[in-house]
Amino acid sequence: MASVTISSVRKTYGAVSVIHGVDIDIRHGEFVVLVGPSGCGKSTLLRMIAGLENISAGTIAIDDKVVNHLEPKDRDIAMVFQNYALYPQMTVAQNMSFALELAKVDKATIRQKVDAAAAILGLEPLLDRKPAQLSGGQRQRVAMGRAIVRNPKVFLFDEPLSNLDAKLRVAMRAEIKSLHQRLGTTVVYVTHDQIEAMTMADKIVVLNAGRVEQIGTPLELYDRPVNRFVAGFIGSPAMNFLRGTLQVDQAGLKVASGSVIAIGAYPVELTGRTVEFGIRPEHIQVTETGGLDTLVDVVEPTGSETHVVADVAGEKLVALIRRRMPISVGDRLPIVFEEGQGHLFDAESGQRLILSSGQA
Repeated sequence: MASVTISSVRKTYGAVSVIHGVDIDIRHGEFVVLVGPSGCGKSTLLRMIAGLENISAGTIAIDDKVVNHLEPKDRDIAMVFQNYALYPQMTVAQNMSFALELAKVDKATIRQKVDAAAAILGLEPLLDRKPAQLSGGQRQRVAMGRAIVRNPKVFLFDEPLSNLDAKLRVAMRAEIKSLHQRLGTTVVYVTHDQIEAMTMADKIVVLNAGRVEQIGTPLELYDRPVNRFVAGFIGSPAMNFLRGTLQVDQAGLKVASGSVIAIGAYPVELTGRTVEFGIRPEHIQVTETGGLDTLVDVVEPTGSETHVVADVAGEKLVALIRRRMPISVGDRLPIVFEEGQGHLFDAESGQRLILSSGQA
């Protein structure tokens, strides 16, 4: 295991800056996920940790040793790529052992390490096959096995599941998390899929345009997003946002149509402020009486749940109903927002103002 310390790291390509002074501390044995939209700099940052990209400014240290100028082979890391990067002419066993052979490790030790990794990953029946004879999930396990046999201080994963179908992605998520728990190795994992981040990480780093927006546990980011970007990125279905002027005396939000939507009580000093009110789909409840009158636009039954897109005073809201509901497009549906579950963000800066009806 190892710690990884990223201090004021910057990356520029000529006059273009893509990483803007990033600071991240990763503890021994921690599973850290770098998440963000395409082009946010997460893969570039991972490649700088690996030594595949030069660092323009700042330092990266592994176990308190600065590695800025070390070659990738000298950093004691192992990387698992999106495209598996297997040698097509080699068998599974040969792919897994290749790096050890280059390092002049004796054959008995190589065999022991390959057999142990194959047992962990369920690859024993496949050791004599070549990559073309394997499924996508099997190839990904071989790539992971090749990393395991090296017994590195740090595992680096660069969107390893993006080429897999949805069902296999779920299975491989559990497999990678289980592997981490058994090996206890430090993991830095890159993905654009926030569901992967939420289900796998000990700690999530949300990146946007080369900057860190927030660092925290999955539930910290989910429950207490520091700004609108994090609130909208973390969570599926995504958080709803209503923009308008806060009417504290009416416990509501005056939206573009002129209607006032009831959102609960907030501090009087915020009266008249232009804000965005955020509410997660699962915190919108159908009510028998009262509530907001909405018009159903879209109904998406998933079996155990019903996703509804509804119009309220000219604004669109997505509600996640945890049961089946016999509703159709065009129906009127009265809803309420769960008390204490609203988020207020400044409309200009996007920074959080209030969480859970009055708590900062």
